[in-house]
Amino acid sequence: MMHNPPHPGEVIKALCLEPLDLTVTEAAKHLKVSRKALSELLNGHSGVSPEMALRLAKAFNTSAESWLLQQMHYDLWKAEQRLGDIDVEKFNEAA
Repeated sequence: MMHNPPHPGEVIKALCLEPLDLTVTEAAKHLKVSRKALSELLNGHSGVSPEMALRLAKAFNTSAESWLLQQMHYDLWKAEQRLGDIDVEKFNEAA
């Protein structure tokens, strides 16, 4: 498990948009999504959906699975930060 993984939006910005010198508007146009939707993802206000993962994979010659795994690792890490607040009862083992 990665310690404090980056939000996938940060990765998209650093590894996909910046090397190609793409603006958010240009990238959104290529991905066929709204500028607002892409901006929210890049700024960590939304996550990578399966459809967005497919769009990113097609546009940047990557795999959809890699984007979804990054999102899952990020979400799980964030949830683990609140583990102490999660109240559950353990099931007793069957006799």
